[in-house]
Amino acid sequence: MKPSIIYRQALTDDIAQLQRIRNSVTENVLTNPSLVTVNDYIKYITLEGKGWLCQVDSHIVGFAIVDLLGHNIWALFVDPHFDKQGIGRQLHDLMLQWYFEQTTHTVWLSTEVKSRAEKFYRSAGWTEAGLYGKSEIKFEMSFTQWDTLQRNA
Repeated sequence: MKPSIIYRQALTDDIAQLQRIRNSVTENVLTNPSLVTVNDYIKYITLEGKGWLCQVDSHIVGFAIVDLLGHNIWALFVDPHFDKQGIGRQLHDLMLQWYFEQTTHTVWLSTEVKSRAEKFYRSAGWTEAGLYGKSEIKFEMSFTQWDTLQRNA
């Protein structure tokens, strides 16, 4: 039987599962998980942005959150057991579609240099914008870039 796959908006009731996924990844690992609090999740999915998640057979396996006020991708993570199944790309596209329906402001993110995430964002059409902090690469996506990518899809 084929698994049931659902993409939907993330809710505050989902936060514990989002944290579980965030803390299960093997790249872009939080050195101190207590620095990202429940209140951070609440702020970004209810007040300053929006989040989406993927459920496979009622288990949350990935999520994405965009910060509309900071024009930043706050999170995009997939449970390592569900890597390379297109879940991250679907969440990415849902998030950016919503973001650019709200604003034309360029959005940015940062990720580890030479990580799979770096390759993912490059292949998704993001533009490198230098370094962020000491060891991360910064990417940007403009409204025009996103619009062009969607028209050529």
